[in-house]
Amino acid sequence: MSRTLANCLMLLAALIWGTTFVAQQLGMQDVGPLTYTGIRFLIGALFVLPLALREYGRLAARGVVIDRRDLISWAGLGCLLFGGAILQQVGMLTTTVTNAGFLTAIYVPLVPLLAWMLHGQRPHISTWPAAFGCLIGTYLLSGGEFAALTVGDFWVIASAFFWAGHVLWVGRLAAKKGTPILVAFTQFVVCGVLASVAALLSEPISLAGISAAMPAILYGGLLSVGVGFTLQVIAQRHTRAADAAILLSSETLFAAIAGALYLGERLNGMQMGGCALIFACILAVQLLPYLSRGDKAPAH
Repeated sequence: MSRTLANCLMLLAALIWGTTFVAQQLGMQDVGPLTYTGIRFLIGALFVLPLALREYGRLAARGVVIDRRDLISWAGLGCLLFGGAILQQVGMLTTTVTNAGFLTAIYVPLVPLLAWMLHGQRPHISTWPAAFGCLIGTYLLSGGEFAALTVGDFWVIASAFFWAGHVLWVGRLAAKKGTPILVAFTQFVVCGVLASVAALLSEPISLAGISAAMPAILYGGLLSVGVGFTLQVIAQRHTRAADAAILLSSETLFAAIAGALYLGERLNGMQMGGCALIFACILAVQLLPYLSRGDKAPAH
């Protein structure tokens, strides 16, 4: 695969993920956040099941054994995924698609901070100004008054901590035995089951509601979870790390554009400045450590 094609596929993945914020909000007009999340991730799990079976067969042929510790670790990722997904989904009941997109992205500077606190990995110096910049960006996004942030905004900010923990460990576990698809499938199942059980215990569920929300659920399940993840896994092996960082970060911009086009969301100058500052901080955290090392991925 050429580098140009790989970059186009990652841009498509970012477009899907960004526009999924709209589907997440529209879907909750007919079902609760737990119901939407549960069905969405179970559909995503079904989508990647054939790929997971193929990967398992390939690993078995090489003598790679998947043991109980692997399954427990992967299930733990599913719990983190559930925490991030459901907090974000609940938050979107009372916040905008634009805010949700940019506030979720705060997880990017949180990842190196968590790695430092939990694993003793000293973060790149860019992490500190980027984290402070995200705080200022959030202040601007609130219109210059933190009190103006909605309850939903705070739920989304809380979800960023779960996303950061998930990102911190998913790569380690997937690379341990070369099992990215199996890890993805397991965490999707765990997240979907947890959300579905919680929905059965706490939300009113009707076939009519699920049927009405199904287009939004399918968009979130098939496209965001299934297609988006698969595109990332395939494409990121054929391009440079810098390209991947920039292209995947564009998810936040696509969320804002989708919110404006489909939901009529609008930002004033201060709020747009906050979005721009958060986006700049996201890019800085991802690109500066890579550029300072001078690493170069091979071009294809």
